[in-house]
Order: sequence, then structure tokens, then C-alpha cells
Amino acid sequence: MFNILQTSTSRRSVLGLMGAGAALGLAGCVGVGGDASSGKDDAGGVRKGFKQAPVKVPEAYKGRTNVIFWAPFTGINFQVLTTLLKKFNDSQKDIYAGAESVGSYADLAQKFTAALQAKQVPDIVCFPEHRWIQYWQADALAPLDSYFDDEWNNKVYMQQFVPEGQAQGKTYQVPFARSTPLFYYNKTRFKEAGLPEKGPDTWPEYAKMAPDLAKLKSAGKALKIFPFKNDDEWYGQAHIWAWGGRFSEGTNVLVDKGPMLEWLTWKNTFIHKQNYGYVAKSPVTDFTTGISAATHASTATLAQILHDSKFEVGSHFMLGNDSAGPKVPIGGSGLAVVKAESKDRQDAAAKVLKFMAEPENCAQWHLGTGYLPIVLKAAELPEVTANYKKIPNYKVALDQVKNSRQSDTITWFDAPVDDINRAMGLVYGDGKDPKTVVTDLQKQLDEKMAKYKDTISKVMAKGN
Repeated sequence: MFNILQTSTSRRSVLGLMGAGAALGLAGCVGVGGDASSGKDDAGGVRKGFKQAPVKVPEAYKGRTNVIFWAPFTGINFQVLTTLLKKFNDSQKDIYAGAESVGSYADLAQKFTAALQAKQVPDIVCFPEHRWIQYWQADALAPLDSYFDDEWNNKVYMQQFVPEGQAQGKTYQVPFARSTPLFYYNKTRFKEAGLPEKGPDTWPEYAKMAPDLAKLKSAGKALKIFPFKNDDEWYGQAHIWAWGGRFSEGTNVLVDKGPMLEWLTWKNTFIHKQNYGYVAKSPVTDFTTGISAATHASTATLAQILHDSKFEVGSHFMLGNDSAGPKVPIGGSGLAVVKAESKDRQDAAAKVLKFMAEPENCAQWHLGTGYLPIVLKAAELPEVTANYKKIPNYKVALDQVKNSRQSDTITWFDAPVDDINRAMGLVYGDGKDPKTVVTDLQKQLDEKMAKYKDTISKVMAKGN
């Protein structure tokens, strides 16, 4: 049973570190000798001069090869992680794996960059989506393919999440704390309004439901229909796909091709002309406190939403435009091994990653945190399937995985994401002309793509 809180961090909180030139400049600023993106043979070995960051080893585990995991988790999530690592430590006598909570993804990025500069690094890190690319270019991450065997390899994971950890045909990050966005709705209020209990499939369908919901009261005021936020790009990725478009494909920016204008025009009407939407400081809080009838949030937030809500919560695939079940972007983070002076520690760190991919351990992480059961066999275990029967909302999150895919290439970097967020905010919050906003965004993203296209091409290359 999911009976604990999910501590969530914005997937777009790692600001600035992937700004213009950051990925290309990191290697120089930390004095890295190799370059993983160059395809040179030395990119897969150890790095002389880089030592392990300080690690405290309990007396019971001294005399082993020590591995330190800098984890971007706090609260319950970190507790679940440390429980799993203790299980690993007690399962064998050669390796000690310890974890240090470094806060958020943004905190990890800042601390890891400083560690590279000081040449004192952890052995395992956990970055969101493509944020590992800058460190791959700095030759800071070890390729993992040589560690794969019949029991642990990319085939054990949900396949939609595997390519995001690969560059030039090699694997540098394996899936771990993964998620997708979901549409959440107040099933109790839907019933009161006489609306279908299953919720809407599309945005136009939800707009037709809005007048009935608006007749209901919340704290003496009309129930609000839908809260948006000024950093909704992740959800915007699902929206532009639902309208048949893309932010980019390969190294080509596509926001001015029509679908984005259609989507923003529709949302402009929904928010400012029909008064069904509004910009909120915390959409999830507005939803769980009953102010709004629905919201969208990560699947990893489901446990928190269920805990905080005093009404029956419904969850649904992200809404489409003219059809149900659009493609959705994958979110969350994966595990990577850091290169340093010790091949033994790299080997030991890889064994920790393999341990985390065992179905029982993946299920424990999934049931304890709310992240997806990223290992295929984990979703088939009795304790997981029993939980789906008890709390069907979690099955909705799993079922939507089939619609998930990598975000468009231009969103791999924070600076373009900032541009997209700003453009969406101009329409969502200020009611600006969508056509002007889209035209300006195309120019901004074209400039960013000129800076990032070489990196994108290197990552997408199949390698040797």
C-alpha cells in the first residue's frame, strides 16, 4: 500500500547549469582530460587525479570497497533508498554502499559540478532526464554496457525510458525514479455535478463539463475548473503532441508549424474568454484543498495527492485534443556511475545499480515512493498487482506508460525550456496574442538550437 508521502522536486529546477555553452564549457572548467563525446578509447576508463568524496563507513562494514551515492532525495524517498542500500550491504561482504542526501536535483547539480572542480567525486549520481549530458561531455560518467549480463541489461527496463540514458549508442544512465504526467480530478465533485465518474478524455470534452462544475461551491466561492502554472512546459510537451505538433525534431525547431498556435489559441480561449482556467502558485495545493476541480501533476505525486485530499481522487491519462490518450513525456531520473581513479569502485557501483534493478528491489522502491515500477518484472509481482487492485489510480499511471516517449530535443536544455515556459506564461497568465508569442518563440529557439545542435547530434549518433 502507498501510505507515505512523495517528496517531489520540479523536473525543471536544475536552472542555469545547462544554459548556453554550459555543457560544452564544463569539461574545460573542471580540467577533464578526456571527452566522452569524442569517441576516444580512453573515455571508458578511469580518470587519474579524481578521488572519492568523503564517506563515513559504519564499523560493521569496514574493510570493504566503499561506494557513495549522492542522492537527490529527501524525507521518505531517502529513507526508502537507505533501506534498500542496507539490504544490499547485508546481502554480501565485499561492498559498502552509503547514501548522502544532497537535497534536490538542483542541489545535486551544483554540488557535483563543484566536486568535479575539486576532483573529489561520488561514485553514483542520479540526474533527471537528459541533465546528465553535460557531465557525459565532460567525461565524468562511465559507460555501463560492459557491466550488462543476462540478468541485468537494458531489456529488463520499460523500454520507453532506456534511450534517454544513451549517447552514441552507449548507455550512461539506467532508469530508476521515473514518472509521467497525469490528469487528476475530484471524483466526488464530478459525481455531485452529474458528470461521468471516469472523467474526460480530451480538453474539449472537459470544457463542456466546466459549466456544470462551475455551479458547485468551494469555501463559498465557485469551484475553479483548472489551475495552470508559469513553468508548465513539461505538460506543454504533452499538449503540443496532443495537437499534432512538436517543439523540435532532431535539430529542427518546429513551434511555428501550426499545432502550437492552435493549442495556445485554444488554451487562451479556455482561460481568458471562458474563464475556466487560471494561473496558480501551486496547482496541486489548489486541487488537494478542493479549490479546483482538476489539475495535472506527475505520477510520482500521486501518493502525496491521495494523502492530502479529503475527497475521492480520480486519475486519468493526460487529456488529448481530438482523441484520447496522447503521447506523454517521460520524467524523473536515472542512475549513473561516476568515473574516478578506481576501477574497483566503478565496478562496485555498477553492482549497486544491478541490485536496484532486481524486481523485488524495484518493487520496494515503487511501493515506497510512488515512482513507476521501472523494471518490467517488478510490475508483475504479487505485492504490486495487489496494490493496483486496492488503489486503481496507480494502475492508471502504469497503463499510461505505453504512451510515453522522450521529450523533444530542444527541451533537453534549460535555456530553451525557460523560453517555452515564458511563452506559455504570456498566453496563460497575460492573455497575449498566441500568434505573436509563437513567432517570437520560434526565433528564440532557433538561436538556442544553433548552440545545442552539435551536442544533440553527438548524443543521437549511433557511435562506433
